[in-house]
Amino acid sequence: MKTDSPRAWWLASRPKTLTGAAAPVLLALALAWKDAPTYRDMTGGAVHFEWIPALLCLLFALMMQVDANFINDYFDCVNGVDGEERLGPRRACAQGWVTLPAMQRAIAFTTVASLVLALPTVLWGGWELVFVGLLCALFAFLYTTSLSRRGLGDVLVLVFFGIVPVCVTYYVQFHCVPTSVWVLSVAMGLVTDNLLIVNNYRDRETDAQVGKRTLVVAIGARASEWLYLLTGFVGVALCQWQWTEGRTWGALLPVLYLIPHCLVWHRMVRIHQGRELNKVLGMTSLNILLFALLAAVGTLL
Repeated sequence: MKTDSPRAWWLASRPKTLTGAAAPVLLALALAWKDAPTYRDMTGGAVHFEWIPALLCLLFALMMQVDANFINDYFDCVNGVDGEERLGPRRACAQGWVTLPAMQRAIAFTTVASLVLALPTVLWGGWELVFVGLLCALFAFLYTTSLSRRGLGDVLVLVFFGIVPVCVTYYVQFHCVPTSVWVLSVAMGLVTDNLLIVNNYRDRETDAQVGKRTLVVAIGARASEWLYLLTGFVGVALCQWQWTEGRTWGALLPVLYLIPHCLVWHRMVRIHQGRELNKVLGMTSLNILLFALLAAVGTLL
């Protein structure tokens, strides 16, 4: 492949991971759309669902994910994590598809672009969103350079792929976050964490060799398999909070997610190790989007 070609950059952006970034924002927008009439009634018609900040939140999430992927690609190459024995998809810098100086420039661009996309949302959500944007950018670096090596990656996924995108996207619309949104944000974060669990499950042996102590390395393969299964069930269980809001379908539809979740879990356990787990990674990504869509559609019904 030609160095720094469009295809190389496309692969470096890891498009399959973008569903994990888009899913929580889409769920939050469905919740906001459903709740908009209630806020209009409360304020005498002064509140409406705003499409521009909704789009900006989605674009920010996608750009921030690309930024995080570039950062991960660069630092894993520099630190020698992506060696010949790597089981996961090949990485751009390690393969020589993208030069390190070019990736440095790309990281600078995507970081700035993400913050530029986030800045206009202050017109709707307030200046506190500047702090949120800077925090997202900071932890995109800290994840790869420090925290993922200390078993804290799963916590970051819960926060930045669940709580932050769902609650902040909703907050931009109405300047408040009700309990039901908090609960669903945790559910979204737990389900999304399965993407990291299966990724680290696949890489557990090579991670241990380079001193990368992920949660999977810490608790072992067998416990990680059960953790993968459990997070899906807990995520669906949290959706049952929708009963308290009178949203029957919002509680029932996410239960359907458990069917593909269990099937993918069974495949993961059966494969156990090796490059074939990359297929499980792809199916988990699709399941995350399915969960968000089921929860969103159930909310809207």
